[in-house]
Amino acid sequence: MSIISLCGKKPLRYFQGMDRELTIINAKIFAAHTPQGFLEDHFIKIGGGRILALGSMAAYGPGNCGKLLDARGALVMPGLVNGHNHAAMSLFRGLADDLPLMPWLEQHIFPAEARFVRPEMVYWCTKLAAAEMILSGTTTVADAYFHADEAAAAFTEAGMRAVAAHGVIDFPAPGVPDPAENVAAVEHFIDRWLGADLVTPAVFAHSPYTCSSRTLVRAKELARSRNVPFFIHLAETEAEKGMISDKWQGSPAAYLHDLGVLDERTVCVHGVWLDGHDISLLALSGAAVVTCPESNMKLAAGMAPVAELLSAGVRLGLGTDGCASNNDLDLFGEMDMCAKLHKVRSLDPAALKARDVLDMATVAGARLLGFADAGVVAAGMLADLIIVDLAQPHLTPFYGVDNLVYAADGADVRSVIINGRLVMEERRILTFDVAEVMDRVAAMARDVRRAAPGW
Repeated sequence: MSIISLCGKKPLRYFQGMDRELTIINAKIFAAHTPQGFLEDHFIKIGGGRILALGSMAAYGPGNCGKLLDARGALVMPGLVNGHNHAAMSLFRGLADDLPLMPWLEQHIFPAEARFVRPEMVYWCTKLAAAEMILSGTTTVADAYFHADEAAAAFTEAGMRAVAAHGVIDFPAPGVPDPAENVAAVEHFIDRWLGADLVTPAVFAHSPYTCSSRTLVRAKELARSRNVPFFIHLAETEAEKGMISDKWQGSPAAYLHDLGVLDERTVCVHGVWLDGHDISLLALSGAAVVTCPESNMKLAAGMAPVAELLSAGVRLGLGTDGCASNNDLDLFGEMDMCAKLHKVRSLDPAALKARDVLDMATVAGARLLGFADAGVVAAGMLADLIIVDLAQPHLTPFYGVDNLVYAADGADVRSVIINGRLVMEERRILTFDVAEVMDRVAAMARDVRRAAPGW
């Protein structure tokens, strides 16, 4: 598939995706309702992109099982859901570390993006991010960037489920040089990708400080008209809170509420500087929040009030943010950090439990992105599954799934199934040539390195 040929045309559908029927045997399976969080010695039959049946190995009858995977010594669990990423920014991993958010953005990231973000860059660097995510057990990602056609193509070819959101800002942007066309460009992207098999198109209004009130309202109207998710960075830093308060006499969340853009299809990213009133507004509106603790820590933005959001009934997901501010996309590490960080914040070891964080990274994350049939190992659900190798010193003994949060990492993922298709088997990605992708991105990085001192 030519990435350039997608522009202005209806994208190719994901016909190559489904394997013949697939059966997993001898597995522990994730079962959140049980005390230990798993059931022993089960099989799972998969076909047509969904889980067809599962049960005890004592009831297993081989029959016509298609491809057989033996998961002895492993756990089959829902694939992880990365609720926020800028995948193409894998090119800028480690480019400008140890800086506050605004100097990081204005002096390094924005200039680098202006110079290097092109369709080919987005395609190859998104594919690199897809490789990292698949290898660490992520099966679904909410991505937010520019040249979103190329990102959507990369995810499709990688066999990865994605909500691909096209960016909106009120100044010239990659692929949208005229800010007056910012919402129209997103509309064209959405119409090209609506109905695609693995990609859900969406709107990404960058933030309340890079989009005018008129732009925010128009972008949300577009999302409502197409019934797609609407993403926005919200209350990420204290400076943002002060900026909005000075201009609009209210918090960033109250500002969005007054504009009418908060509803059950709105996903607010970060939410670090939310107060009690903001949390009430979010709960009332049905809007969701995705927290990105490692990125917030690295940029010293602060800690989102996750426990308070959960207590108020706000839907919560977990994201990594992009590689430029994290610097990796391993959601196992993100779960560990999220759970421990909020214990320290409250000085309460039970403030945020491992099961809460697992929920954020699986079923809750899937549902806030619009996937009501994902995130659970059950018959009829989407077959987005990962096989985690428990035969590791750091996972022995394995008393329960809490240990996934506190001890597992992405390298423990043995195989990955997305939409019923075996995308990674025994640590080898089957859908594309990872070495080729790394070579392409390494060549781009050499140009970035030469230009970086002065842009």
